[in-house]
Formats: sequence, C-alpha cells, structure tokens
Amino acid sequence: MASHLFAKKSLKQLLDEMAGEERLHRVLGPVQLTSLGVGAVIGTGIFILTGQAAHDKAGPALILSFVVSGLACVFAALCYAEFASMAPVAGSAYTYAFATLGELFAWIIGWDLVLEYAVASSVVAHGWSAHFQELIQLFNLSVPHAVATAPFDYQPDVGRIVTTGAYFDLPAIVIAFLVTAILVKGIKESASINTGIVIVKVAIVIFVIVVGAFYIDPRNWTNNFAPYGYTGVSFFGKTLWGQTGAGGEPLGMFAGAAIIFFAYIGFDSVSTHAEEAKRPARDVPIGIVASLLICTVLYILVSGVLTGMVPYKEISVDAPVVDAFKRQGLTVAQYLVAAGALAGITSVLLVMMLSQPRVLLAMARDGLLPRSFFGAVHPRFRTPWKSTILTGIFVAVLAAFVPLRIMAEMTNIGTLLAFVIVCAAVLIMRRTNPNAERPFRAPLYPVVPILGILTCLLLMFSLPVENWWRLFVWMAIGFVIYFMYGYKHSDMRLKMDASLAAAGGSRRP
Repeated sequence: MASHLFAKKSLKQLLDEMAGEERLHRVLGPVQLTSLGVGAVIGTGIFILTGQAAHDKAGPALILSFVVSGLACVFAALCYAEFASMAPVAGSAYTYAFATLGELFAWIIGWDLVLEYAVASSVVAHGWSAHFQELIQLFNLSVPHAVATAPFDYQPDVGRIVTTGAYFDLPAIVIAFLVTAILVKGIKESASINTGIVIVKVAIVIFVIVVGAFYIDPRNWTNNFAPYGYTGVSFFGKTLWGQTGAGGEPLGMFAGAAIIFFAYIGFDSVSTHAEEAKRPARDVPIGIVASLLICTVLYILVSGVLTGMVPYKEISVDAPVVDAFKRQGLTVAQYLVAAGALAGITSVLLVMMLSQPRVLLAMARDGLLPRSFFGAVHPRFRTPWKSTILTGIFVAVLAAFVPLRIMAEMTNIGTLLAFVIVCAAVLIMRRTNPNAERPFRAPLYPVVPILGILTCLLLMFSLPVENWWRLFVWMAIGFVIYFMYGYKHSDMRLKMDASLAAAGGSRRP
C-alpha cells in the first residue's frame, strides 16, 4: 500500500498528458495571465482586509506587515514559476506535488487548494456584499438587515462569537451565482471581462494613492506606529513573541502579516491556467512574477495612505478605504472608490472561482475524484462546467452563513501550507531531476526555496490556534474522502497493480 501512496508521476507523464483528449483551449498570453494575477490579488487586500489587520492586529505597522507577507510570496512565486515552466498543465501545486512527493501528498495539497480557492472565494463574496451595500447607501438605498450579513460574527475585543440578528447574506449569494454563469461560458470571455475590470480597478487604486496622500496626517503614524509591537508569533495557542489579544490570539506586526497574507492569495492562480496559456514555459512565469510585484508595490502604498488618513482604531473593518474618503468629506471620490472597490472585488472573485474547478479537473483526471463529474469538459464552451457550478453553490452557501474574520484566517493557513510544499518540491525536484529542462529557474538556489519554507511557516505560527484545529479537521475530512474513493480509483494505483499482475503472470511456468 505504501508504494501506491507515494507513487510519483514522472515529468514525461505530465508532458504526455498535455497531448490527451479533453484538454482546455490555449488562448491566454502574458498580458492576460498577468491581468488574471492582478485580478486575483488586488481587491480583497486593499478594499477589505486592510481594515481588519490595521484595527485588530498591527496598527500603522500594517505597512511592514505587507512587506513581510510580500517577501514570503516572492519566494513562493519564484518556486511556482519554475514548476509552471517545467510542467504547463492544469492543477498548480497539486500537479507539482504529484511529481515530487507522490500521490498522497498530491491529494493533501489538492484538498488544501480547495480550502484556498473555494473558501477564499467565499471571503471575497462576503466582502463584495459589504461594498455593494456601502455603494447603494450613497443613493439612500439599503438591503434589509435580515438578509444583509452572516448570522454570527467573531468579536476580537471580547474574544467570542456573537449573533448579528441576520439570517444570511443575500448579495453574496447573488454575486456568486452571477460569476458562476460567466465562468461556465468560457475562459476567453472570463479573461476578457477580467482584463477590463483590472484596468478600472488599478486606475482607482492609483487614484486612492494620489488623492489620499493629500489627506495624510503624519501624527497617525508617529504617535503610535506599532501599538501592538513588531512581533506576534505563537505556537499552537501559546504566544512566543509579542502581545496577546482578548481571545488568546497573537497581536503585532507579524500577526498582521499573517492576516493580510490573504491579500496576496491569487498570484499562484496563474499557474492553474498553464494549460490555457499560448506559450506556457515563457508566459506563465512572467504572469506570476509580474502580477505579484505590481500588487506588492500598490499594497504598501495604499496601506500607508489608509493608516495616514485615519487613526488605526477608527478604521472601518468592512469597507476601510471607502470609509476613509467618507470621513474626509470627499463625496465624489467616495463614489469613485466605492465603484472601483466593487469592480476590484468582482475580478478577485472571478479569478478565484475560475481556478478552483481546474484543480478539481486535474484531480479527476488522475481518478482521485469522480471523472464523470469533476473531469467533465463542456463540449461547446470547453470549460469544466459541472465542477464550476458546484464551486459556485459551495461559495454561495459559505459566504451566506460564515463571517469574514473566520473564513479569512482559515484560508490563510491552507494557502501557506501549499506554499511550503511547493518550495519543498523545488528542492526535491532539483535533486531527483537535475537535468530536466527548466525554461525558468528560481534564482539563488537553494536559498530562495528554503527562505520560502521558513517565512511561510513563520506566518502560519502567527495565526490563532483555532486555525490549526480547523486545518486538521479539514485535512481529516480529506483523508476520509481519499481512502474511501480516491485510493480505490487512482489511475496510478490501478496501473501499478496491472503492472505487478502482468509481471507475476510472466513468471509463471
């Protein structure tokens, strides 16, 4: 059994699979791939999580939190880019783990990517709802409270969960289903819509930076730049370095980095579209690295402007940027920022929900999930339509009933684990396949992958202990599914068993 669990796909197998049937259309160039990366990254971090991280965790030191998270992502991005250039097929980190660590680890990372993309999409849908409601308030409209948000929320000031008086988040459900309909139609149409939205929201982000800079009060930085300190590292609920919040969670700049890390989730989604890239060996690394660098610079500038415009304790958690302009009486700017925020968050949701079905597709092709459902490609649109619809339903339900704070932290720990495995996989692949063609190579080997592992682990330990328990429960569910279905239907296991049977038969007299 052990040999089956850790059986690996050779690089040749991955490349041979690209010539098979049921492949996706190669229609994406470097600009579209970079746009997909920027579309996935810019939006949630700037327009949603900056408020939570500054208010609850880091204060104005959030600027440094973005730097720390950005560095961790740069190391991981370079490792992703190397793999994407070597094996330009759908599946992202799942595929890379299969080639280096074996089937069981591939399943773990694939299940982990469900946590990243599907749950992250739910966070974004919830944020979209909050900004939609902010926007319509400018026109004296509102959504009834009973269907305006999740029925409960976590309050860090008191360290416990409280009820909101609502039943579910209706706008989040609506946007999840609208995006699902667009994604079923096709990747080319989805990418074109995303590119248009990205142009709008980058323009709005630059507008926020330029206009907001005139309303910065330096005292908001100098009076208490790091109110919770520059640390915030814990180990399974025990704070090792820094202050502790009312609920026992770590506080400080590193704790802020662990939360704001969610803002960077998405650049790796470029690698899930390698099978749809025109020249993947060149274009995918460009898309990954370019999108991450663009977003990191913009994030640092926006976080500086936001914490300079508003005292950190007064920053809105749900719609921080829009609220900052509202406080300054900038009515026209408020309309523009609110509309830009809504557009930006829409593109994040579009790319996140675009990526999830492609990971499920890769797993289904290996027999680990039912091929008839998750491996089904629409005969006309050439999209994994069934898994796209299922993803849309999952996102809508989660966004409707689970609050932003809980989902964001849960997503972070899953994504950080994926990054650790990808960085480790580069170390392994360089040793096991030193002569493989690598159109892009992560520089300064082995320093970059090692630093990627260490920085991602540091951020994982800066998250509250509840996130570790949620991760363990999620992984336990994944193991049940794997051993009940995936292991029994694995193409790799069936081929190995057939080979052993043939070898045994040939030795018989």
